[in-house]
Order: sequence, then C-alpha cells, then structure tokens
Amino acid sequence: MDTLLTINLFMDLPGNSMTRTLSDEDIVLKIVNGEKSLYENLMRRFNERLYRISISIINDDKEAEDIMQTTYLNAYRQLSSFKHQSSFSTWLIRILINESLLHKKRKLKLEKTLMDNNYNDHHSETPLDNLMNKELKAILEKAVLGLPEKYRIVFVMREVQGMSTNETMEALELGESNVKIRLNRAKEMLRTELNSYWRSGQVLEFNLVRCDVIVNYVMSRIYGIE
Repeated sequence: MDTLLTINLFMDLPGNSMTRTLSDEDIVLKIVNGEKSLYENLMRRFNERLYRISISIINDDKEAEDIMQTTYLNAYRQLSSFKHQSSFSTWLIRILINESLLHKKRKLKLEKTLMDNNYNDHHSETPLDNLMNKELKAILEKAVLGLPEKYRIVFVMREVQGMSTNETMEALELGESNVKIRLNRAKEMLRTELNSYWRSGQVLEFNLVRCDVIVNYVMSRIYGIE
C-alpha cells in the first residue's frame, strides 16, 4: 500500500452536514458535475460495508483494503457511465465483488505456481486492532471466516452488514431461495461454536482510523485524475 496522507481525526468534515440528507445518487450527480470532493462522503458511507464483503471473499485484512481502494478508483472513473438502473450501493458492491474475485483468482494462480516450484505458501493471520472482548471476537471472526465462501459472503452481507434479502440477491445475482438456504446453512454451521455469544457489531469492524486511511488514499489519487 502506498504512503498515505495525514489521517483526519474527526468524522464530521466540512460539507458533511449538507450532504448527509442527500441520496447516494444525488451525490453522484454532483460529483459528475464537478464537485469532486464529495466522493469522500460516499466512501465514508460505504467503507465498512465494502470491507466486510471483500474480506468475506478473500479472507485477508490488508488485501481487502487494497481491493477497496481499487474499487473506489474504478468506480470513480466510471461514475459518468452509471445508468441508475440499480442503486448506487448495488453498483458499487458489484464492482467490489468482481475485483475481489479477480484478486482471489490471481492469488490462487500464484499460489499454485509457488507450490509447483516446491515453495511453501505463507499466510499471515488477519491482524485485529483495538479489540473489544479480544477472546470472543477472535472466536467470532475465526468462525465466520472459516465458513465456505458461498455461505460466508451471504452470512456477512445479511447478518453482519445488515443488508436486505433483495440487496443480497441483486448484488450476488442469486434467487431468493438460494440466499435464504445459504444463510440458514451458515447459521447451522456457526451455531454450535457461537451459541449465545453472537455480537454482530464486533465482527469485522472498520474503525475510524482505517476509514480515514482508505478515504485519504483514494482522494489523493482522485485529485490526480484529470
């Protein structure tokens, strides 16, 4: 990850109060019409959601952040072609999912090459910062990230991120029955280990410092785009 700009310490940035009541689509129109700085507001709205979805696919903290940055930059470059045929949220999530799957495909190809050359694959466990209830959170994240991918991503989108069934269906291009079946199956696999300790707010959290890192990096790149 490139060297980042100085981190902002406060969430309420200039302009936030004016844009807080605007829809995502309204902000997109303003950005397309030249108000480039408003892209920061969109990122702060979606950082946690994109992080949770990306890490549910690739299972790596730092790689998820890199994918988020790429997603935001790609989305920014394509804003003028956003047709409003779906919500901006769904459009952005699709870009993220495609980028995450592409990243995973490249990573698996590289790992296969290394294995063919008799190298040992090295995987670093996800670092957890500012832990609340460290032991429980470790159990929760390990359990969620240990789910098979097709169940994990549905579980994270529905139960951790709180997306609706329709949003999940649209983002993953699945039928309603498939979403419900995968969610129920994920819960069955988690139930024994988690029991009554399930606290969705502590799982895969994306705190303000990490939010600022993503926002500052992407905005610095955007201001360099002609």
